[in-house]
Amino acid sequence: MGLVFGFFASIPATFSSSWHTGIPMDLLAGIGYACAGLLVVLAAALLGVACRLGLLYQLWHKVDPRSPRHGGELVAEVLKAHGVRFLFALAGGHISPILVASEKVGIRVVDTRHEATAVFAADAVSRLSGRVGVAAVTAGPGVTNTVTAIKNAQMAESPLLLIGGAAASLQKGRGALQDIDQLSLFKTLCKACVSVRAVRDIIPTLRKAIATAQSGTPGPVFVELPIDVLYPFHVVEKEIGGTKNARGLRGKVVQWYLQNYIRNLFAGAWEPRDVSPLPVQVPLATEDEVQRCAELVSRATKPLVLVGSQAMLPPTPAEELRAALEALGIPCYLGGAARGLLPPGSPLLLRQNRRDALRDADLVLLAGAVCDFRLSYGRLFSRHAAIVAVNRDRAQLLRNSDVFWKPRLAVQGDAASFVVRLARSLRGYSCPGDWVEGLREADRKKEQANREKAATPTPQHLNPLDLLHRLDALLPPESLLVADGGDFVGTAAYIVRPRHPLAWLDPGAFGTLGVGGGFALGAKLCRPDAEVWVLYGDGSLGYSLMEFDTFVRHKTPVIALVGNDACWSQISREQVALLGSNVACGLEYLDYHAVAEALGGKGFVVGRQDRERLDAVLRAAQDACRQGHPVLVNALIGKTDFRDGSISV
Repeated sequence: MGLVFGFFASIPATFSSSWHTGIPMDLLAGIGYACAGLLVVLAAALLGVACRLGLLYQLWHKVDPRSPRHGGELVAEVLKAHGVRFLFALAGGHISPILVASEKVGIRVVDTRHEATAVFAADAVSRLSGRVGVAAVTAGPGVTNTVTAIKNAQMAESPLLLIGGAAASLQKGRGALQDIDQLSLFKTLCKACVSVRAVRDIIPTLRKAIATAQSGTPGPVFVELPIDVLYPFHVVEKEIGGTKNARGLRGKVVQWYLQNYIRNLFAGAWEPRDVSPLPVQVPLATEDEVQRCAELVSRATKPLVLVGSQAMLPPTPAEELRAALEALGIPCYLGGAARGLLPPGSPLLLRQNRRDALRDADLVLLAGAVCDFRLSYGRLFSRHAAIVAVNRDRAQLLRNSDVFWKPRLAVQGDAASFVVRLARSLRGYSCPGDWVEGLREADRKKEQANREKAATPTPQHLNPLDLLHRLDALLPPESLLVADGGDFVGTAAYIVRPRHPLAWLDPGAFGTLGVGGGFALGAKLCRPDAEVWVLYGDGSLGYSLMEFDTFVRHKTPVIALVGNDACWSQISREQVALLGSNVACGLEYLDYHAVAEALGGKGFVVGRQDRERLDAVLRAAQDACRQGHPVLVNALIGKTDFRDGSISV
């Protein structure tokens, strides 16, 4: 810069002397200023290059080539500070430092047999604990194996952190092992996707990512950690530092660049940094919106509440939301993760005849429920009903509105806190008793009809309704149900009753098969005293049966009840009726219980001949689970017409 200022100082003298040579002074001035401008641009460019190479940062921040520390330690520090208790993973060299460091700080590392299971387990932990769930997978195929599970978490609005290993930044695009463009895979699936380029950036990147996952409408985030920000200095230098005896100018330039790259990676790496959680932003309804809803409710004679999974998100405790619903006294349908929010015997809880109830209601409060295929896109409401929708996400809030339905009041905000505030503003309100009792009576009649169907023998094997009624009668208060299947699970949703809030886990709107092993693993770790049941179809079981090995190794005893009808029945039902063929829908009555036993668990098989001792078999499964054994009950079931008319597309 001194050269530049010196040049400027010489300009007047140059102009003065040039006057006598006959060169116009204004031309010389223009040339002088142009040269000065070029020098300023050159200096700025050099400064930019120096910044890009980290030369200026290295002037003020220390690099310690002899330090044995590695980036995995920083990852573990952040996770520990955010209350993460479990890290789900499948081993890979790209992420080994994270796994080792996490174990050292007391985070339980749980390795699975498939990366999707690791993400599903992290998803379950986030839903049940209210904290971010975390999974770490190795580069390339390890990352691509998580795509379905990440999309499921996005649609289920689960706050989840996926950490993916990657090739060294310097080697990207050069044919390194398992090197692909991972960020592009997740741009439409995650709230944020970022790759860390220096060790010093690990902590701030992870803190921001976790806060992003939990804020607003929660969802997954992806953080890519290249291998060179995770391993110690001496390891990285050995792998990508180049030869130390470079020859020729080109070789020496390359050698300098590589050494500077590595020093910049580790500059300031071990300086103290804040690892505490950043604030989480939760959108809230305005007081005016709460009051407008209160006025609509107070005028209604047939109000109804539909509670969706989103209402179970933090920060409102489930018990507080339950108390608010009971204070309102309005009949409720509970969907997804909200199942179990009201106890099985609650006079407000409805499980049957939802279509009829929605048709008759003159006010419907959608508390986190969405007008997608689960509500026939909004076509079930009466034209004269006042619809109040509350959702954190604007797109979900107005899904299919002005096509099949129109909200009287649309509130972009947290559903649970809205219901709590609504109950406070309606103290003294009493829902019309005849409306509540009419719905309850219709519910009782449908329940009785289901019991009568359960008592009717099927042409072969067990009646699935009877099997599920027996399971429901045996469930203890501290039980937790995981739903992974189509037809069998769809039947169970009408019969088996979760005993308390957050005691039902299903995939959500994406309808993903294969969640069972991961959800059960995460659930049992979060609630070690709960009796965890996985309700599997025989089709969906194929995705995670191998995780019985994981249950055994990590001492997480769960019970799998497999509705084995040797068919993809939910698809077959419509395919045969509409297209006249069962192609690709047939399976076999296989010995799944034997596979569980081969993997170290306990197995039981029951068929029609075991109907009289069915309760005894289920109790034996419970006993084996209490003794620490993962259990699989292979229940051979027959066909019923209970699910006729259900959708598969």
